[in-house]
Amino acid sequence: MISIEVEIDPSLEGPNKATVISIIQKVLDAEGIQDGNLTFIFGSDELLSDLKKEFFNKNQWTDVIAFRMNDYEEDEVEGEIYISLDRAKENAKKFDQPNNKELGRLIIHGGLHLLGYEDESDKEKAAMIRKEDLYLSQVDWKQLNG
Repeated sequence: MISIEVEIDPSLEGPNKATVISIIQKVLDAEGIQDGNLTFIFGSDELLSDLKKEFFNKNQWTDVIAFRMNDYEEDEVEGEIYISLDRAKENAKKFDQPNNKELGRLIIHGGLHLLGYEDESDKEKAAMIRKEDLYLSQVDWKQLNG
């Protein structure tokens, strides 16, 4: 069984929780994940910047951070995915994409990181983008804002 929670900073306008769950569930199903406990936290640039400083010793903006809480070799996936709503909007402008589509991409991207996908090298980035594009084409990201 997979448990998915969605938390949104009450001072920000966040996504439709049911759609977030639907999107990540599609990814987990396609990747063969049957057991898990995931929490999505949608917050501000400041929240993610603070996490980046604390856990990665980097002082920079970031759009998504994923923390795997258990070992990657375990079948069950436990983790937290933090997404900056501010960065999602900026990315959407930068890449000339609808806000909801970019938010959908970040949800998928964070989920893929929890599953062990990396994006450090050009080859890894290309593979991850292909997965993101595939899953984006299969989910209803347009419903993220209700």
